[in-house]
Amino acid sequence: QVQLVESGGGLVQAGGSLRLSCVASGRTFSGYVMAWFRQAPGKEREFVAAIRWSGGSTYYADSVKGRFTISTDNAKNTVFLQMNSLKPEDTAVYYCAADFRGGSRSVRRDPAPYDYWGQGTQVTVSS
Repeated sequence: QVQLVESGGGLVQAGGSLRLSCVASGRTFSGYVMAWFRQAPGKEREFVAAIRWSGGSTYYADSVKGRFTISTDNAKNTVFLQMNSLKPEDTAVYYCAADFRGGSRSVRRDPAPYDYWGQGTQVTVSS
């Protein structure tokens, strides 16, 4: 059974940094696309960043490009999201997601194709 467990959220001042982690278990993840999404109160879930587990190609939403970095530690089956220069508008629940068919198609930026989701971790940025 696939499990994704996020950690690393918290409260930070604007301009600060946080690093989110997502530990994946339950199967081999090579060939997957791993992604981070976020959802603020009253808003739809939105794409933040994605990475191909094999090869390491990365993809970012325009709103976080240059501030956030997605990476993996393959030995530990962990995906990271390093978030720098945080803004109040980054406040949201952040979710880790896995698309097991992602290796054979273009990276999807809508939530629907993602098969597995973590429970989410709250990130709050104060002004």
